[in-house]
Amino acid sequence: MNQTQHILVVDDDEGITSLLCDYLANFGFVAHSAGDGTAMRRQLDAHHIDLIVLDLQLPGADGLTLANELRSKSRIPIVMLTARGNPIDRVIGLEMGADDYMSKPFEPRELVARIHTVLRRVKGGQDERAASSNGDFIRFDGWELHRSERRLTSPKGLVVPLSNAEFQLLSTFLKTPRRLFTRDQLMAQARGRSMDSVERSIDLLVSRLRQKLDDNPRDPTMIKTVRGEGYVFNVQTVQGPMSWAAH
Repeated sequence: MNQTQHILVVDDDEGITSLLCDYLANFGFVAHSAGDGTAMRRQLDAHHIDLIVLDLQLPGADGLTLANELRSKSRIPIVMLTARGNPIDRVIGLEMGADDYMSKPFEPRELVARIHTVLRRVKGGQDERAASSNGDFIRFDGWELHRSERRLTSPKGLVVPLSNAEFQLLSTFLKTPRRLFTRDQLMAQARGRSMDSVERSIDLLVSRLRQKLDDNPRDPTMIKTVRGEGYVFNVQTVQGPMSWAAH
C-alpha cells in the first residue's frame, strides 16, 4: 500500500477496539474506533475511512442494519465480526454488503491479512473500472460502447451488434452530445464509409440506430429530431475518451 490507509473498528467492547487499533498501527494503518452507530457516523464524517471492521452485535442499531445503511450511501469495504455461530449470519452479512466475515474469537494477524486482501481486491476493481473508462469504453446513460469490438452493450447487459455505419453515427453523436447535427454534417462524417450520398440514407440510419438503442421511434428521447434542422443526441452523461469517437 503506497499511502496510509484508515481503518474504523466498530465494536462496543473497548478492550477489543483498543487491542485492534494498537495492532493495526503496527502494520502501518491509522486506526479509529467507535462503540455504536452514532459514533461510527461521527468518525466517518471526521475522517476518510478506507475500510470498516464492523461487529454484528452492537447497542442500538446492529451491524447488519449499519452495513445496510452504509451500502445505501457508499462502497466502503466492510469486514464483519460476530460471536454468533449460526452460518446464516454470515450469509446475511454478505448479502447486506459485507466484503468479508470473521467469527470471534479470531487471530488479529488473520484479520490484518483479510483487511489487506479486501483492500487489494477493491483497488483492483477500481483500477479495472478506471482502465475501462479511460481506454476502450464509452459509457452513456447506462449503455456502453466497446471501441475495438464495435459492440454496444445495453443497461441490462445485452450485447447489441452494430453495423459499421451505425457505429460511425453513434460515435459522431457521442463526440459532441446534445449538439444539433444537420443531415449534411452527419453525411460529411459518414462520407466514404459505405453510405449512399443521399440525405434520406441518414434518416434510415438514424431509424436503425434508434431501434438498437430501444429509443421509441414515435417519441424518441435519445436521438431527437429537430424538424427541418437535423438530430440531437440527447444523453445526460458520457464517460470515456472522445478523441477516437469519430475515427
